[in-house]
Amino acid sequence: MIRTIEWTDQGVVMIDQRLLPTEEVYNTYQTVEEVAEAIKTMVIRGAPAIGVAAAMGVALGVNNLTSKENLQENFARICQTVHDTRPTARNLFWAIERMKDVWERHKESPLQEIQAALKEEAIAVHREDIEINRKIGEYGKQLFSEKTNVLTHCNAGALATAGYGTALGVIRAAVESGKDIQVFADETRPFLQGSRLTAWEMMKENIPCTLITDNMAGHFMKSGQVQAVIVGADRIARNGDVANKIGTYSVAVLAKEHGIPFYVAAPLSTLDLDTPTGEQIPIEQRNSKEVTEIKGQVLAPSSVTVANPAFDVTPNRLVSAIITEKGIARAPYDKSIQALFEK
Repeated sequence: MIRTIEWTDQGVVMIDQRLLPTEEVYNTYQTVEEVAEAIKTMVIRGAPAIGVAAAMGVALGVNNLTSKENLQENFARICQTVHDTRPTARNLFWAIERMKDVWERHKESPLQEIQAALKEEAIAVHREDIEINRKIGEYGKQLFSEKTNVLTHCNAGALATAGYGTALGVIRAAVESGKDIQVFADETRPFLQGSRLTAWEMMKENIPCTLITDNMAGHFMKSGQVQAVIVGADRIARNGDVANKIGTYSVAVLAKEHGIPFYVAAPLSTLDLDTPTGEQIPIEQRNSKEVTEIKGQVLAPSSVTVANPAFDVTPNRLVSAIITEKGIARAPYDKSIQALFEK
């Protein structure tokens, strides 16, 4: 399985996803500031993976402290450093809150005990994420028939998680159960997570994959070559509206037009009960160079105005089902999502 992120004695090790698929480079990050920068610059991306990185960043920051002097202020600073990296992915804030809970239980203990407790929690977040993804896969594989062509957008695989994946985890589980699954991976402009990352993962695991450009999705749906769509999510509102990589909404509209089920695979940590609808989900705006350049190659006039929202919101009416580690939610989502948290 692809090693996206790991805790080691030397620091937090991450594969640099910006360099894939041509280079497979693992970097070691030794401070919370370095981990935060890795999240900001998309060395690591994907909501569950960002959550793991956030937990490890907090643990690393505290691990680097040498005394309990100004400990409360230092802990707040460390959490804020991670908090300020990216605004949309729910898992980042969920992970910080989880680390704060551990802090509250241990803050009166000796520093070494606090450090050990936070490290243990960060490693647990990593381990649990892989287990959760496998459960998502087990539930989700039931939605695919014995022979299914599946279109996916962005990358919601092992690279977007601690391992195995959410949307791609469902595809993996279906393949492991003996089903004949063919993947259509759209390239996912502007950061090309589909062509660089999803296609790379599928090739690594010998899962049949056809790479298409984003504007080809409608053609392949209309010609009957796609039977299902499955994506991950960065935040899901209480009513089932889904924030995911920009372009997801367009794919969902096309799927609805062609009568193709549109599935979302995500852990409960991505579901945000404090956000009533997708209207309240903050949408990250990223650097214009992601649109005007690819690896330093200029594609557009230097003076052109650029818009680069990293995510869009798919309304719940376009979502056929949300697959989680606790089961599958369907409309009405305000009731079915709440029920998942009560299991």
